[in-house]
Amino acid sequence: MSKDSQRRSQNNEEVYEWITSYQASGDESAQLKLVQHYEGLVRSLSRKFSKGREYEEDMFQVGMVGLLAAMKRYDAAFGKSFESFAIPTILGEIKRFIRDKTWSVHVPRRIKELGPKIKQSVEKLTSDLQRSPLVYEIAEHLGVSEEEVLETMEMSKSYQALSVDRSLEADQEGGEVTLLDLVGNVDSGFEEADRKLLLEKAFEVLNDREKEIIVHTYFHNFSQKETGEKLGISQMHVSRLQRRALEKLKEAIKVEPTEIL
Repeated sequence: MSKDSQRRSQNNEEVYEWITSYQASGDESAQLKLVQHYEGLVRSLSRKFSKGREYEEDMFQVGMVGLLAAMKRYDAAFGKSFESFAIPTILGEIKRFIRDKTWSVHVPRRIKELGPKIKQSVEKLTSDLQRSPLVYEIAEHLGVSEEEVLETMEMSKSYQALSVDRSLEADQEGGEVTLLDLVGNVDSGFEEADRKLLLEKAFEVLNDREKEIIVHTYFHNFSQKETGEKLGISQMHVSRLQRRALEKLKEAIKVEPTEIL
């Protein structure tokens, strides 16, 4: 027997002794030895799923929970090594964490469970049909409705949201461009243009003197007294004409004059 084989055999014997002691009496020393012995394995498995994500440490801790569960349930009578039993258990915990905890918005469990099945079906059907499968073909393959397939595909887009501060690329000057830079803003100019067109149309109901008074008092911000002096009429006359002009405008556009002036 080679030295490597002897070393593996000794390790396996130690592992079985630790597991037996831990399962029999909850031996914390044996538990600690098992955790330390398989910490590297759990770390390696968790990194496969956490690459590029911000919750790598969370996945590692979840993987350790899977390891502890495997330690409690393992039975040598299964005819498998502890590693071959523990790895699926660890991966199961990590995948369950991804399914339940890492979506950006709340999504029903049935959608989370159907998503991976749809992905697998698409891959298989694409291979079988030599083209991208249609929605009804995916639904028939999985035994679900087309509505469920469409709903799952749509909601799967919510798996992970992007931060508006995330850097996407560099602009021509070499500076960073974020998602926020590409998000459009409401342009108040459109609203102002609509108001101007509405006001111009409404002005058609006024005579020349009424138009002059509205322009001076609302657009040039003249007082009634200043407007009267400019037009050679009294302040009282300006007030009366202004009131009459506003009533005409109100009737013409069916809104309060102050909303457009």
